[in-house]
Amino acid sequence: MHYFVTGATGFIGKRLVKKLLERKGAVVHFLIRQASEAKVAGLREYWGVSASRALPVFGDLTSKKLGVSADDTRALKGQIDHFYHLAAVYDLEADAESQIAVNIDGTRNTVELAKAIGAKHFHHVSSIAAAGLYEGVFREDMFDEAENLDHPYFMTKHESEKIVRTECKVPWSVYRPALVVGDSRTGEMDKIDGPYYFFKLIQRMRQILPPWMPSVGLEGGRINIVPVDFVVDALDHISHHKRASGQCFHLVDPMGYRVGDVLDILTKAAHAPKMNLFINAALMGFIPKSVKKGLMALAPVRRVYRAVMQDLGLPEDMMNFVNYPTRFDCRETLAALKGSGIECPNLKDYAWRLWDYWERHLDPDLHIDRSLKGTVAGKVVLVTGGSSGIGLAAAHKFAEAGAVTLICGRDQDKLDEACRSAKGKGYQFIAYPADIADMADADRFVQLLITNHGGVDFLINNAGRSIRRAIEGSYDRFHDFERTMQLNYFGCLRVTMGLLPGMVAKRKGHVVNISSIGVLTNAPRFSAYVASKAALDAWTRCASSEFADQGISFTTINMPLVRTPMIAPTQIYKNVPTLAPEEAADLIAQACIFKPVRIATRLGVTGQVLHAFVPRVAQIVMNTSFRMFPDSSAAKGEKGSKPQLSAEAVAMQQMMRGIHF
Repeated sequence: MHYFVTGATGFIGKRLVKKLLERKGAVVHFLIRQASEAKVAGLREYWGVSASRALPVFGDLTSKKLGVSADDTRALKGQIDHFYHLAAVYDLEADAESQIAVNIDGTRNTVELAKAIGAKHFHHVSSIAAAGLYEGVFREDMFDEAENLDHPYFMTKHESEKIVRTECKVPWSVYRPALVVGDSRTGEMDKIDGPYYFFKLIQRMRQILPPWMPSVGLEGGRINIVPVDFVVDALDHISHHKRASGQCFHLVDPMGYRVGDVLDILTKAAHAPKMNLFINAALMGFIPKSVKKGLMALAPVRRVYRAVMQDLGLPEDMMNFVNYPTRFDCRETLAALKGSGIECPNLKDYAWRLWDYWERHLDPDLHIDRSLKGTVAGKVVLVTGGSSGIGLAAAHKFAEAGAVTLICGRDQDKLDEACRSAKGKGYQFIAYPADIADMADADRFVQLLITNHGGVDFLINNAGRSIRRAIEGSYDRFHDFERTMQLNYFGCLRVTMGLLPGMVAKRKGHVVNISSIGVLTNAPRFSAYVASKAALDAWTRCASSEFADQGISFTTINMPLVRTPMIAPTQIYKNVPTLAPEEAADLIAQACIFKPVRIATRLGVTGQVLHAFVPRVAQIVMNTSFRMFPDSSAAKGEKGSKPQLSAEAVAMQQMMRGIHF
């Protein structure tokens, strides 16, 4: 038996050809462009057949009779038992012109060739999109009833099927697959579309929220999903057993799912937080189209909408299809498949395979260099306070990744020691002595950086001072607040504002500000420190808004407690669970690679939420902890042994790792 297939290199077509070639003595002629001749050997290898059974026919979908030569047309005449037309644009985001050229004109050219070679039966693989946005149940014997065909994809799929119905002079059948996803046995898929658009959103939820945290999902219309192996098996079986002309078959899941059901199944497959509350997108239907159009005409609304959709990996018009109103009857398909053992599997049984394959092979992040080396190699990185603690650990990471690593600090001996340690590891630091709390020295330092390095690409504002002392012990120590603000806020600003003009000129640059978890939890005894960091956070939020369109980005890290020389005077911290400097440096590296607006621990975010929604409860919790933990000897100006903590205090330390007490 001889077959002719268009779209044989596509996701469905490639697998259909393999299925057809499993038939004894089958020969497949497949359309391919001359420019793609090099693919033929690989296709034959995938199909597992010799050149005598898989024969390329060179042509082009957009040419009359597919551009097949006269010699090939004569050779094919009377030889083709089944002609399968699968080649099409299956992309909601494709422009209308290309969809018309391929889906409509290409189908007309294909029908002409099928007639010219005298094919015995023409099989047109259409789509449920041919029904448009039909309100209600769409049967297999319905076609003209399609409605709401405004979108180019729906319109072209409808028109291409119409060409087959009205212009095809050989017996024909039409097949309308639902949204085709990966193989139910392997998860294999070749692109991201349909339900896959939600995968990145689900992955983000899993990364941000603990697995037990209830989350909010989106409810909408019904969505019909079928795996590619079902489509291929059904198409192969029906096309060989149903020879009557003019029939249409819906290759769909007889059950179908609502959007919320699909999201729930996928979140379980991804081990993401369960969606317990669903917001029905139909609620947005009360907003008149004129109002929606007016809102989208506003530049800020357009930018926000596009940014959100891009960040989530969703097409801009995706929300138009969330309330998909059509259900599909498939009684003819079920009758044709009866006794064959072919049936659509339950999405719940294979969703995990789809997720696993996507995360291993299709996740867009896999194809982006997310390494620190790929981000900073050859770039100029400045780490303030880089001679010890977090700054030194971060500097080592940057230098090892190939960055031109600049460090600054007040202590020349510590800078020299840091440079020696870097040299011993096979790379180098460029060290500058500078006191950025001194505005004049900060200006001198910035000018030196501009002269010697042309500015910086990454600025890590790490230099800081912390004071752990209750307010009632600070009545006569106002200078604590002044010197903390001088370094943590004014010093950071002086350096940042000195380097920003150079970043703006290059239209690129990233600033990482090391803040504190105390800003989120409003930690007692750290009023001077938290206030200075809160000021820096507020300034950063303002700056982020001003420079968002100039290629400059900012990340605030609400750093938990880290074991550095800065906390050494507080004896009770010696046995408190803290981050190592290297772990803190990892957070800084992530800030440079992914450039998020904020990095914070779950505990810090929880504290922020508590203060926002139940401030009185948050105050009671923090006041209780304040009374549990005494001032350090250093804060009291005394020399003494480590304070004794109660069992309750020790338990709280362990539960709230990283919080300043």
